Amino acid sequence: MNVTEVETPALLLHLDVVERNVTRMAERARRLGVRLRPHAKTHKCVELARLQARHGAEGLTVATLVEAEVFTRAGFGDVTWAFPIDPRHIAHARRIVQDTGATLRVVVDDLAAATALAGSGLHVWLKVDCGYHRAGVDPASPYALEVARELGRERGLAFDGILSHSGHAYRTTNRREAARVAEEERSVMTGFAERLRRDGILVRDVSVGSTPALAAVESLAGVTEARPGNYVFYDRTMVLIGCCAPEDFGVTVLATVVSHQPGASHFIVDAGALELSKDPGPAHVGPEAMGAVRGHPELTVATLSQEHGLIRAESAAAVDGRFPVGEQLELVPNHSCLTVAHFDEYHVVRDGQVVDRWRIERGR
Repeated sequence: MNVTEVETPALLLHLDVVERNVTRMAERARRLGVRLRPHAKTHKCVELARLQARHGAEGLTVATLVEAEVFTRAGFGDVTWAFPIDPRHIAHARRIVQDTGATLRVVVDDLAAATALAGSGLHVWLKVDCGYHRAGVDPASPYALEVARELGRERGLAFDGILSHSGHAYRTTNRREAARVAEEERSVMTGFAERLRRDGILVRDVSVGSTPALAAVESLAGVTEARPGNYVFYDRTMVLIGCCAPEDFGVTVLATVVSHQPGASHFIVDAGALELSKDPGPAHVGPEAMGAVRGHPELTVATLSQEHGLIRAESAAAVDGRFPVGEQLELVPNHSCLTVAHFDEYHVVRDGQVVDRWRIERGR
């Protein structure tokens, strides 16, 4: 089937681009001397996880226990659920291990939750705040050492080590700034690991993550694994902060013009917030927009309603006689991870032809 025959709105996966993105990041991880544990929350797709595994990924990272169930049942035997666990979820995590035989690694940053994990048989990471200030223990605090000591006693659990997420690398404006964030993360994490080891706590691994940081970092000495996710597709945000180029976009939303009134400087497409999400993109760089139109820099995804996307030009003259009702456009999302989570499947495209459809595992 030709792409032009696809009913819209639809999520297109550009297979050549995705294969290139996956290959490049795997090569980069090898050069940096770290294991690659990609974050599957970006793609939520078994076929894409298998592609990453074929290129050397060692295990997966997931954002939900639904994702953990999907990937372990598909045969992935080593999965990190990179979300702070609370005691009510321990039983569910244990069932996944019992049902699949996989190694499920959970994340904790709370002393009471760490204590509740005793006897669970689970593998556990200690979440560390490396500067993002979203979650994780302050590595300079006495509390961090207290939680680490509890985990390090390994009372019916396996303490894997320490884990961080440099999400603030998305707030940078260029690769040089992202490299500084990555070095700060590395320095914080390796320094904390040494603090724990001096206290007699075994730190087996040091895990870091974020696509812009890993794409820019110059050294990961002292780190054992990295968990980027967005790199499989990239998006408009990643271009604006200098992490990738427009030719690296792995997914786009195919949309159709459904309304274009004479004399108007805008028109409407059938992809709105439930396709692109309402992520406004990086406010600190670039023009404000809800997305871009591939191949048409003169156009902006200006506003989104639930199912309507308003595409605006600088003037009516710029679109006069162009973009009639029925014409299809590819929209580039600000945040590919959120966009993917709004669709049930990918239309897999190679050379302008839809060659397959892959399921997106987005259940809760």
